[in-house]
Amino acid sequence: HVQLVESGGGSVQAGGSLRLSCVGAELTLRGYCVGWFRQAPGKEREGIARIMTDESTWYAESVKGRFTISRDNAKNSLDLQMNNLKPEDTAMYYCAADVRSSCRKVVEGTPHWWGLGTQVTVS
Repeated sequence: HVQLVESGGGSVQAGGSLRLSCVGAELTLRGYCVGWFRQAPGKEREGIARIMTDESTWYAESVKGRFTISRDNAKNSLDLQMNNLKPEDTAMYYCAADVRSSCRKVVEGTPHWWGLGTQVTVS
C-alpha cells in the first residue's frame, strides 16, 4: 500500500523549473525525517535533499543553490522546487521518509517508506 505519492514531474528545457510534491497518503510527515532521492538510467540512486526533524536541511553539491526542499505541514506534503534545471538532472525522483528514531536511514539512503517516483526529463 503506497503511503507516499509524488507528483509534478515532467519534461522541461534546460534552465527551466519544476516543483515536485510528495503527499503522505497515510503518513503524517510532520515529525518524520524526509528526503528526495533520484535515480538516472544506469546510475545508482542518490540522495539530493532532506529535512530532518529539527527542520535542518541538507543538499547534495550537485543541486545546492538550485533546488529547495520544504515541508508544508498543512498539506502534509514535502516539496522540491527545482530551478535552473540541467540535462544531468534527468532522473526518476522519489520521496522517502522515516521516523525520528531512524533518521540516520534517510541520511544513509535506506528509509522505510518510499513513493513510486515521478519522472523528470531535462533536454
